[in-house]
Amino acid sequence: MSNAKQIAAMLRSQAEGDEEQFLSIALQVAAAEARRGRREAANEIRAAVDAAREGRGVRPSIPIAFSRPKGDLEGLLDLREARIRLSDVVLPKAIEQRLKNVLLQQRKREWLREHGKVPSHRLLFVGPPGSGKTMTAEAVAGELRLPLFVIRLDTLITRYMGETAAKLRLVFDETLRRRAVYLFDEFDAVGGRRSASNDVAEMRRVLNSFLQFMEEESATDSPIVAATNHPELLDRALLRRFDEVLEFALPSAEQVRAVIKANLRGMKYPRIDWGNVEEAASGLSQAEIARAANEAVKNAILAQRKAISTKQLTDKLAERQAMRTVFSVQP
Repeated sequence: MSNAKQIAAMLRSQAEGDEEQFLSIALQVAAAEARRGRREAANEIRAAVDAAREGRGVRPSIPIAFSRPKGDLEGLLDLREARIRLSDVVLPKAIEQRLKNVLLQQRKREWLREHGKVPSHRLLFVGPPGSGKTMTAEAVAGELRLPLFVIRLDTLITRYMGETAAKLRLVFDETLRRRAVYLFDEFDAVGGRRSASNDVAEMRRVLNSFLQFMEEESATDSPIVAATNHPELLDRALLRRFDEVLEFALPSAEQVRAVIKANLRGMKYPRIDWGNVEEAASGLSQAEIARAANEAVKNAILAQRKAISTKQLTDKLAERQAMRTVFSVQP
């Protein structure tokens, strides 16, 4: 029979409405049964968990009410509802395949632990703004049916000595207690090089704390995602702490088409000149291209049109290019 701590943890997770944590603990019980040689009981528990997850997938679409952070964590973590899956994100095949491997390890994590292995759960996303890093973190949470917690750096980083590291300790304690996806966006604010000329002793201590916390054993295997637009600012010691480092880039011509088609759903586009559209989108990020397509669709809806033309798309893409020019002008 499972120990009292596991039973208590299952009851707490059910009281908090955290179904995924409940099932995760059930899988831990199955692993313990397998280690004791009771394979039949372990397989029975696993089958029940799989059936519960499959059943959850075919229920009516009712949002899962994940419990929000409380107490000292309330201002540190923002709960985001993961509304998308990996198929909703336009990614290069190589990155998509590596993410699928991480997801497989996460889904079969108890099997890996039975063989003394730990699933990949520490991910670093690097790339220009709007290249899909945050969206991909949400998709990972959506695939695993886990809550997504975004660490609020404006609250985490303070000017008082020792306070930032103490808050970071609270965040990592939560990753050990509650299975979820934790996103450190604009990660270079925490993981900047310790040798940087503008660095201060306090931020060096914060980075050292982060490095130590990343090494801690975690029974939840919570995916920790760090995302940055400036990988050149990161301390080199961080690289060996991450299981996967994924580099995002501006979309290729093929990806430009995929992003636009995904955002033109519900509209017709029978005679699009994709060569002109791809040229107009050159240098823009996924997010900028998606916004341009959405603006074209909104204009069509208001004009009571059911189709989108090449010019309507290229005009909106040109507007996005002009916005980039405004930000690139030096005073």
